[in-house]
Amino acid sequence: MLEDLDSLFPATKTSRRGFMATSLCTGFALAVQPINAQDVITTDTNGLVAGEVKIPTNMGEIPAYRAMPATGKNFPTVLVVQEIFGVHEHIKDVCRRFAKLGHLAIAPEMYARQGDVSKLQMRDIMPIVQKVPDSQVMSDLDATVAWAGKNKGNTSKLGITGFCWGGRIVWLYAAHNPKVKAGVAWYGRLVGGQQASPLQPKHPIDFAATLKVPVLGLYAGKDGGIPLASIDQMKAELAKGKSKSEFVIYPEAQHGFHADYRPSYKKDDAQDGWKRLQAWFKKYGAA
Repeated sequence: MLEDLDSLFPATKTSRRGFMATSLCTGFALAVQPINAQDVITTDTNGLVAGEVKIPTNMGEIPAYRAMPATGKNFPTVLVVQEIFGVHEHIKDVCRRFAKLGHLAIAPEMYARQGDVSKLQMRDIMPIVQKVPDSQVMSDLDATVAWAGKNKGNTSKLGITGFCWGGRIVWLYAAHNPKVKAGVAWYGRLVGGQQASPLQPKHPIDFAATLKVPVLGLYAGKDGGIPLASIDQMKAELAKGKSKSEFVIYPEAQHGFHADYRPSYKKDDAQDGWKRLQAWFKKYGAA
């Protein structure tokens, strides 16, 4: 499958001169302000090694946030793929939550070459995001896995999870890298909202029937951007294959129900999804 997808996702030709984000933002992205402070979960770093690292790729280094237990080695590895807002405090905290469970969790900044979205309003983020090729994302995640394997991560126990923009990437990377043991996609787009483009030539539904990696989709019943009909389409395609992927739909939830810093946060559903994620990873060997 890796070879097949390489032809679909041709190598990106961005030069090192094109890098615009050389470090991660501090705190929450500007576009999500003001935050819903009363619900924000803050996971401490006691007993952890946590902070920014640099991931070498075939086009230079990109920043990433890494968290893992302070003692030991060969930690199950989990890729944490950002929301549309980049690797800001919420994504970092998710990494720390995984580290508390014994994982090496790492979130690479996926827009590093296109720009720094952390200080932009939503209307200004989209032009940057729309320039990010799927090929670049797949390659950077491959590089992140390689880095983790050299830095106390056990990549034979590899999981991936992602939110919103990153939820779509979970499905794509699970198709790209069959060595992933399990994936959990939180409300990621499944079908193309527009015609295929050189940057996004395929969508999750295009790989559903041939997918090998079990992916758990955690989706919202009241998501205005991801209609239930598209989930039904995805289920029908998955049923043609043998990936054992499943969906859980939270009927009263909205898009972003896991994001504790946003008004869309739905605590009970977020907690249930987090428990299901852990069980899914354990069931399929990613924990």
